[in-house]
Amino acid sequence: MKQYTIDFDMEKCISCGACMIACMDQNDTCVQEGERPFRSVFDLEIEREGKVSFSHLSLACMHCTDAPCIIGCPCGCIRKDPETNLTVFDTANCIGCHSCAMACPYGIPSFGADGKMKKCDGCYVRVHHGMKPACVKACPVGALKLVELEEAEALPKEHSLKKKSRDILERQV
Repeated sequence: MKQYTIDFDMEKCISCGACMIACMDQNDTCVQEGERPFRSVFDLEIEREGKVSFSHLSLACMHCTDAPCIIGCPCGCIRKDPETNLTVFDTANCIGCHSCAMACPYGIPSFGADGKMKKCDGCYVRVHHGMKPACVKACPVGALKLVELEEAEALPKEHSLKKKSRDILERQV
């Protein structure tokens, strides 16, 4: 099976929220009940050299190649799916220690009312069956794409969502 990652093109995003709604529907999350969606959309105002510009960021688990959340979890609840390369989880042994969230540079893992970790799993079951993740399928402008790992690694560094989002998040702090 192919190894995948989800790529995000910030230049295409129109902040419509379709990816977030599709993710909430796919994972049966409800923000009215205090649950944090696995994918969130942010509107960013960026000032550089006296000029203000606006960008949009659709953010969920980055399915990092060297996923620090996996190393941070003392219970082995998070792992790489060997067939898709997506970072998946099984919270049967989760003790709610938040180590995975502290290890994640993006602060992605969240915790439900039961105290157990939850996060985007890249819709790996859908991917196993030849379908796109819900967020990718719902994006009307193609800002989100499921790409093979080799293709993602060949993308220019300035296109990398991980680099862009780290730069933006550092400027916001």
